[in-house]
Amino acid sequence: MKGIVLAGGAGSRLYPVTRVLSKQLLPVYDKPMIYYPLSVLMLAGLREVLIISTPHDLPRFEELLGSGERLGMRFAYLAQPEPKGIAQAFLLGAEFLGTSPVCLVLGDNVLHGSGLTGLLARCVTTVEHQGGAVIATYVVKDPERYGVVTFGRGGAVVGLEEKPARPRSNHAVVGLYFYDNEVISIAAGLTPSGRGELEITDVNRAYLQRGTLRVEHLGRGVAWLDTGTHETLLDASNFVQTIEQRQGLKIGCLEEIAFQRGYIDRNRLIELGKAMHANDYGRYLLELARTDGESAL
Repeated sequence: MKGIVLAGGAGSRLYPVTRVLSKQLLPVYDKPMIYYPLSVLMLAGLREVLIISTPHDLPRFEELLGSGERLGMRFAYLAQPEPKGIAQAFLLGAEFLGTSPVCLVLGDNVLHGSGLTGLLARCVTTVEHQGGAVIATYVVKDPERYGVVTFGRGGAVVGLEEKPARPRSNHAVVGLYFYDNEVISIAAGLTPSGRGELEITDVNRAYLQRGTLRVEHLGRGVAWLDTGTHETLLDASNFVQTIEQRQGLKIGCLEEIAFQRGYIDRNRLIELGKAMHANDYGRYLLELARTDGESAL
C-alpha cells in the first residue's frame, strides 16, 4: 500500500496567517502540521508517500521533507493546480499509485492515542487482502459539520451524508481513508458536486453500493483533532504540548517512528539529532539513540 497526504487548499479560515504560508506548514506546538498525518502513514507501515499541494506551496514541502531518504522513506510530490475535491487526489496520483492500494490522509488531521497503530495495521491488512474500502469514524457532538455514517441493525453501514442539517448519527468520518486500487476508476467516474468538486463521500457511497465499505471506529482512547480554525489549531497545539510535557514522549515525531520501525539505524538517528543544533527536539532524538528508542509510539 502507498500513501497520499492531501495538503492543498487556501486555508482561508486561517487568514491572515495562511496568506503566504500553507496551512499544513504551520506549527502544531513543536512540529509542522504535516508531520502528524505523515506520522500516521508511517505508523501504518507505509514507506512510499505522495504529497499533493498547491503549485505555490509544493517547493516548501520539498525543502522541508526532501526525498524521504533520511527517514528510510520515499516521498514524491505533485501539484494540484486548483482544488477540485478530495477525490481528485486519486486522479492526480494515479501514476504514482500504479496498481497499489492507497491510504489517503488529510494534511490538517492530528490523530493520537492508545491502539492507533494496531487499528492502522488492521485497516491496511483488510484492504490489501480483501479489497474494498475502510473508513474511520469518530464520535463528535457536532456531526452536522462533517460527513456522517448511518448504521442499521448489527452495526452495518446503511448510509452516508455530507454535513447533514439533521444528522442521523454522531459518527463523523475522519480524514483517513483506505482503498483498493479501484478507487482510481471510481474517482474518474464521479460527477462534480454542486460546488464543483469530486466528493470523497461519493467515493465512499460507491463502495457502499458494492457492499465493500467497512468502518473502523476510533474509540475513547484516540484523539482526532481538526486544525482548520484558529481555535482548533490552538487546541491541537495545547493538546500536543500537554501530552509531551507530561510523558516526555513526542507525538508525530517522524525520526522516532523511522528508528523504531527499523527504517534508519542509530547512527542516522544521532546524525539527525545533531542536525537540530542541540535544541529540545534534537536532544530528544539523541536520547532515543542512547536508550535504543524504548519509548512507546
